[in-house]
Amino acid sequence: MAYEEYGDGPHAVIALHGWFGSAAAWGPLRPHLDGARFRYVFPDYRGYGSRLEESGDHTLKEAAADVLELADRLGLERFSLVGHSMGGAVMQRVLADAPHRVRAMVGISPVPASGVPFDDQGWALFSGAAEERANRRAIIDLTTGNRLSDVWLDAVVAQSWRQSTPAAVAGYLQAWAKTDFHTEIEGSTVEVKVIVGEHDPALGADVMEATFRQWYPRCEVEVLSNAGHYAIDETPIALATSVERFLAHR
Repeated sequence: MAYEEYGDGPHAVIALHGWFGSAAAWGPLRPHLDGARFRYVFPDYRGYGSRLEESGDHTLKEAAADVLELADRLGLERFSLVGHSMGGAVMQRVLADAPHRVRAMVGISPVPASGVPFDDQGWALFSGAAEERANRRAIIDLTTGNRLSDVWLDAVVAQSWRQSTPAAVAGYLQAWAKTDFHTEIEGSTVEVKVIVGEHDPALGADVMEATFRQWYPRCEVEVLSNAGHYAIDETPIALATSVERFLAHR
């Protein structure tokens, strides 16, 4: 499994990207991370980034198995997980499959383990994103509160288009939206922090209170000001500070 890496600290952290992301999408956050305290590993899923040509089933189970295989290869017996959006579902699948290996988890606008409900109009928009740039742009604009520049929106769409295949985007949509495994993680005592943007209408604090806070007894929720669904880009310094303050004591 191909990956990028930053830092050589004693606390290993595997960071899992979102549906329109890749390992490279963590770039805005990296200058603000503490590489002396943490060792960050940024993998790509099959069909993304450095694994663009690699085929797969594009399921949460497969992605989680790849993460665990990478951890084995790197000699990481225990590690923390950070997951953005779809990566939040992948990190919970890792927890379900190997709970003894997970030290702590941080979800950044994470998809719950119960999936995400859609009405017909929403599903048409999201399912069309595999083949249509305009759909990706509309989704990114919507989930950041229709408040960010055209230049940024176009850049995120362009990076997503370069860094993923239509098959992966279509397959992983089914995986994160339609897969419900919350009964497998419900009641886990792992410590969890969920960070959401105040301008995210899809995966905001209300959703986290109804899902993560119900399933994880040791869960806290933070709302970031001046951020929507893409806090990695929107507020990278505040996000890095929040993530590392939590992980530093776990």
